Amino acid sequence: MLAGSIGKTYFAAVVMQLVQEGKLNFDEKIDKWFGREQWFARLPNARDITVRMLMNHTSGLAEYYELKGFIDTLKTKPDLAFKPEILVECVLDNKPLFAAGQGWSYADTNYILVGMIVERITKKSLYSEAEKRILKPLKLTRTIPSNSRTLPGVITGYSMTNSPFGFEGRLIKDGKFIINPQFEWAGGGYASTAEELARWAKALYEGKVFKPAMLEQMLAAVPAKTGRGDKYGLGVQVRQSNWGISYGHGGWFPGYLSEMEYFPEHKVAIAIQVNTDERRKLKKGLRAYIADIAKIVIGNA
Repeated sequence: MLAGSIGKTYFAAVVMQLVQEGKLNFDEKIDKWFGREQWFARLPNARDITVRMLMNHTSGLAEYYELKGFIDTLKTKPDLAFKPEILVECVLDNKPLFAAGQGWSYADTNYILVGMIVERITKKSLYSEAEKRILKPLKLTRTIPSNSRTLPGVITGYSMTNSPFGFEGRLIKDGKFIINPQFEWAGGGYASTAEELARWAKALYEGKVFKPAMLEQMLAAVPAKTGRGDKYGLGVQVRQSNWGISYGHGGWFPGYLSEMEYFPEHKVAIAIQVNTDERRKLKKGLRAYIADIAKIVIGNA
């Protein structure tokens, strides 16, 4: 199933490795990578944004797909492949949500810019870097880029009534997605299985992907607006649970919901996916279902 924003965790891990290799610095300004672009001066907070601010959503940038008729274009041109620059263009000339580093607002826009930075450093495609550095070494063979309207093995999702994307029901018809999931790119950009998401969470948060010092950087989180006591690090949600603090990420793509959560005190990772985003039919949130499973695996709180 499409894993939505959980895909950010793979790309964040690529960035962590680049920082570990001395090829990138969390606190350098992004004008180092984009300052010569004609569009850069039109980016809100352009000169003040750092790589870290992109990764923990404190840049002040808005969500690109909510602006400039992006969703209408997505629906009317389902075969169009969106370049990252086109996505970024949606937020140009807008007022920032807040001064850089002075607030928090979740936006895929941040990770689109992160993906562009990775490609400029490595001179390779973002997906190929993630494949080489993350997926192949960990043998995550059923985690694939969602970069086409045809994704073999992916089950259809069912989009909710009154979806923000404006369509309802089956996402795959006659073997093709009704929109091109390619647009998500560094904001998510993967299909996976619950098993592989759990394996990934365990590898990532047990320090098997980069050095412990880098994991500390990743988990250094700021207050987030996703729930009481929630925080957000560098591509990771840091939340409270009945089994202590947890690390992980949720994912939404029209028609799909995913959640992966790791409980460091017990070294247990659990993930769940469903092929509908109709939350009323699910009766409760995916984290509540993970809590049910955790109660069986870990025991009573």
